[in-house]
Amino acid sequence: MKRRPFLATLIAATFLALVPGLLVAAQPLPRSTPEAQGIASQSILHFVEAADKINTLHSFMIVRRGQVIAEAWWKPEAADKPHVLWSLSKSFNSTAVGLAVEEGKLNLDDPVLKFFPADAPADVSDNLKAMRVRDLLTMTCGHDSEPKIIDNAPTVKQFLAHPVPHKPGTHFQYNTMGSYTLSAIVTKVTGQTSLEFLKPRLFEPLGIENPKWDASPEGNSLGGYGLYLCTEDIAKFGQLYLQKGKWNGRQLIPEKWVDQATSKQVPNDQEGHSKIGVDWMQGYGFQFWRCTHNAFRGDGRAGQLCVVIPDKDAVVAITADSNSFQAEMNDIWDNLYAAFGPDALPADAVGQEKLKQAEAGLAAHPAPARK
Repeated sequence: MKRRPFLATLIAATFLALVPGLLVAAQPLPRSTPEAQGIASQSILHFVEAADKINTLHSFMIVRRGQVIAEAWWKPEAADKPHVLWSLSKSFNSTAVGLAVEEGKLNLDDPVLKFFPADAPADVSDNLKAMRVRDLLTMTCGHDSEPKIIDNAPTVKQFLAHPVPHKPGTHFQYNTMGSYTLSAIVTKVTGQTSLEFLKPRLFEPLGIENPKWDASPEGNSLGGYGLYLCTEDIAKFGQLYLQKGKWNGRQLIPEKWVDQATSKQVPNDQEGHSKIGVDWMQGYGFQFWRCTHNAFRGDGRAGQLCVVIPDKDAVVAITADSNSFQAEMNDIWDNLYAAFGPDALPADAVGQEKLKQAEAGLAAHPAPARK
């Protein structure tokens, strides 16, 4: 009897040895100082001061060269409090599609109707017949308007019934129902929801614990919204894409998919979202937006952001309850982008202390009125 604990320990140690990076993956991102990673604490302080004027941010995390160099939560938000991602969920859902493609469970050029013959309308148009998985990913389903979600209960039948006046692949129209239909396709081909499918492939290797993703009455993860994660989880996701899908020596996402998903697949400068600001006119990938400064991002309603800046080896994660998307982006470009330098800077204990005090004193403003 006394030998069983030793045997169990030996078996566990052997298993962990055979799965490199398992323990490391569950750890938080490493921490560093701004100066050690080539940016002055004063520059980040300017970023914080500008961010505090935006009504209202909930948190931010800045990662440089894989190291967290600044992080803060506006009280009563907290590091361990999951935050609704709204449409930032789309980028995670796109990742589920990419992994299903990699595993040979579907193809980007598969027609959407292939997966839902029983949900097709009585009169199937040629454009609906031509709609592919690729078109859902790029928001070019062929719709002239975004299908409305009724009572927070999307259905594939509702999506397929919406008129398709444009040839799929030719007209950008933001489309959350299309993202939901992608989630339904993942469930069709894998037998799992997007949440279940991603847990062992993405969330667990990144050390993201207890992800929550609301589901529809049809049983699918909502796909285009409804995912809840902590700020550091968002930062890890951005860092994974910055690293071309590699994490602790393991290729979690194919590099080819990362390149496709984050590159400009279609123009979007004529669509209504362009009125938000210049960073909404740079093109669209596979449920990722292109940005100025050769960056890309996932984003969601009320100011959720995961901004990846390859040229600066940086990731910025933000949660918020704000109507000020472009103000958030401008704060990144104005106060961080140019300040990221190639070399380490001399240590600045005084500047770091001022930054810590500013971060510790943040408190959420009243939420802005919705227009």
